[in-house]
Order: sequence, then structure tokens, then C-alpha cells
Amino acid sequence: MKTDLHEHFTDTIFYQIELTAKYCKLLGQQVFEKFDSGISLEEYSVLDVLTINDALCQRDIAKLILKDRANTGKLLDTLAGKGYISRDLTVKNNRPVKLVKITDEGVKKVNEIAEKARPNYNLIKEKINKRHISKVGELLKELREILKETIEIQI
Repeated sequence: MKTDLHEHFTDTIFYQIELTAKYCKLLGQQVFEKFDSGISLEEYSVLDVLTINDALCQRDIAKLILKDRANTGKLLDTLAGKGYISRDLTVKNNRPVKLVKITDEGVKKVNEIAEKARPNYNLIKEKINKRHISKVGELLKELREILKETIEIQI
């Protein structure tokens, strides 16, 4: 029996955001498969984050790429094995921490992939008004802030 007493999950903004995120991920995976980059979309995200940060610990990388620490550790192991990152042991708050840095080969790989992927993403960006892209970004940021406040109050 269908009821209209409440908003159904598939009619919510949360569903639309999650579905859109899945499409974005699928697009990224297809682009990476198309030109056989030698690394996964997730590995690329790690390298990309490291290009704008001098050195990060595994925990910080995990937060930035929206993965848990265990999966991030596996990605880092793979990237280190390929020579795209290095790990340097240091001490932070009296604890040993491995800081991850991108190597010259890693920077080269990121630039190579970005150059190949750019035309695919530009096709989509051309179909969307730049003002709308900016507005959606602002609205999503505002929604995240509201959700963050709500979550913190509830905990």
C-alpha cells in the first residue's frame, strides 16, 4: 500500500546526492579504464592529494580521500611498490608517524593522467552552466555544515 504521509527516501536530496556520487565514481572508473593508466581512480586520488600537500600521515590522507585507514593503507602500499610515494618515519606528539610524500615519478604519473582525463571531464563541464556548478558547490557546502552541526549536537 502506497502512502504519502512522509517523503520517501528516493525522493530526498540525500538520495539524489548519493546517486550522483555513484555516477561520478562510475565515470571516473570508466575514464581510467579507457586509457589504461596503470593505477586505479583511488590511487590517483591519493597522488593528487599529495601533490597539494607536502607530506601527510595515513590518517590525514584517509580523511581527504574519504576512505578508512585500512583501505588507505592498502592504497599506500601499492603506490609505494610502484615508486609513486615514499614514507618517511618522523615523530609527532611523541609518537612515531610515517609521513607520505609523492615522488617525482608520482608527480609525473598524476600529470600524465590529468592530461588524458581532462578532455573527458571537460565534455561534461561544457554541458553545465558554470554558474550552476558554483551554486551547487556552495549549496552542498552549506548542507554539509548543517549536517555537521546536527551530527555534533546528536552525539
